[in-house]
This record gives sequence, structure tokens and C-alpha cells, in this order.
Amino acid sequence: MAVELDSVTNDVLKVIDSEGFKQEGAYNLRSNGTPLCHGDTKNIKIKRKEDRPGIDVYISGETQGEQVHIPVVITVPGINDVVYNDFYVEDGADVTIVAGCGIHNAGCDESRHDGIHAFHIGKNATVRYEEKHYGTGGGTGEKILNPVTQIYLGEGSVFYLDTAQIGGVDSTKRQTFVELGINARLQATERLLTHDDQTADSDIQVEMLGEGSSAQIISRSVAKGNSRQTFHPRAVGKALCHAHIQCDSIIMDKAHVCSIPEIDAEHLDAAIIHEAAIGRINNEQLLKLRTFGMTEEEAEAVIIENFLN
Repeated sequence: MAVELDSVTNDVLKVIDSEGFKQEGAYNLRSNGTPLCHGDTKNIKIKRKEDRPGIDVYISGETQGEQVHIPVVITVPGINDVVYNDFYVEDGADVTIVAGCGIHNAGCDESRHDGIHAFHIGKNATVRYEEKHYGTGGGTGEKILNPVTQIYLGEGSVFYLDTAQIGGVDSTKRQTFVELGINARLQATERLLTHDDQTADSDIQVEMLGEGSSAQIISRSVAKGNSRQTFHPRAVGKALCHAHIQCDSIIMDKAHVCSIPEIDAEHLDAAIIHEAAIGRINNEQLLKLRTFGMTEEEAEAVIIENFLN
């Protein structure tokens, strides 16, 4: 039986779940620090942890093209929510995991969510992981999100990591760690938007342990107002492998962006490339959009949306 959700929760879910959250199939909704509802399928089982907050998600090798939805919503000021989620993906599975956290804070006390997610991937599996972070509400209390993502990729497996912070988050410290086995592949895309006095720090470390492993790390960000961003992606090659790091940022107003891509080759046949660029919005693009009747603010919004997407 479906649980009735209030309008604020529904509005947040519409933003953080790009596929549309439904109480169907495999899902788990965490609300204000407690599990609210969940469902299983034949191939995907979700079990609540007994020793600490969080869930264990078991995805069988028979899973082909299924989705798991695990959103978190906070609508009460003053909550400090820490959750530990582990995903166990068997050999040959093909699954999409849609996560995300939205904080609606209309009060004066800070609301915070720390999500620690660990992915244990078998051989020849394909996993797509989507995570959106979002803050809203007219209160003075801060909205803080500190995700930790740990990924352990087995032989021949592929992991698509797509994370986005789409506005309203006052502070975030993002930590990502990935280990790749033989012929494993990672494609990671991170998108961040900050404004006002917001801060964002992102540390990504990818270790290519297996021969034939590869990684592509793409970071795109826009910093507005007085916000500050720091990116530190690091690729470590410990076998015959390939990796590419790309960091692109648009800086506006009085913002500050620091990008520190790092490459570390510990094997003769490790081939790793990095590049980074920080700059302002192109004036020619602004002028072109203005000729279509847009205001400067509307033109900037179109450029930013296209850049982040």
C-alpha cells in the first residue's frame, strides 16, 4: 500500500529524481532521518541495516534494465542525518540506480545529510548511478550535503557515475573513491552550481589496479556571487591503463574557483591525461542570444544550463 506524501516532499522528489519517483518496483524513500517506505522486485532486494542507519541493496545477476530509486528528503529544520547504503551487484547485472537528496529548510537551524554509499560490483556488470542534490526553502538555516561514494569495480564491469548539484546547497564536501579491476571502465560526470556565499569541495580519487582498465572524469561547474569551489580529481595508474581528467568552470561576479587535477603513474604503461579551464561567459554568445530578444539574465541562464548539461 502506497504511503501518502505531503506536497513539499512531492515537489522535492520531482526535482531530485529525473526518472520520476513512484512507489513501484525497487525503491526506498528516506524522509527526515527515517525510512518511510520501500519495495522489492524479484531480482532486487532492499534490506534495512540492523547495526546503523541505512540499507543493503542486493541486485542479482538476472537484473537486466531495471531501476532502483533511493531518494532522501529532509523538510524539518535542525536534522543531522547520516546514512550508510551498500549495494551488492552480482556478475552480469545491468541496473540503473537513481539517488538524490533534497533539503527544504524554512527554519533557522541547519539541516544536514551525509550519505555514505559503497558499491561492490561483480564481473561484467553495468551500473548507471544518478545522484542529484538540491536545496530550497526560505529559512536562514543552512542546507548542507556531504556525500561519500565508494566504488569497487570487478573485472570487465562498467560504471556510469552522474552527479549534479543543481542549486540551493549552502555547503558541500564531496568525496569519491573508485577502484577498477581488469578491463573495468569508469565514466564519471560531475556538475555543480553555486551562488551567494555557498562553498563546494570535491575530491575524486580513481585507482586503476587492473590491466586494461580505463577512466574518464569530467567536471563542469558554474560559480556565481561570492561562492567558492575547489576541485581535486586524482587518477592513479597502477597497471596498463588509460585515463582522462577534464575540469571546466565558468566564473561569475566575485566567485572563486580552484581546480587541481592530478595524475599519478605507477606503471610504465599507464597513460593519463589531464586538462582544466576556468573562464567567464563568452561575450559573443551573450550578444547572439540578446539579438533574439533575451535579457542579459535570460541569456546567461541559457548559457549556464547548456554548459552544465
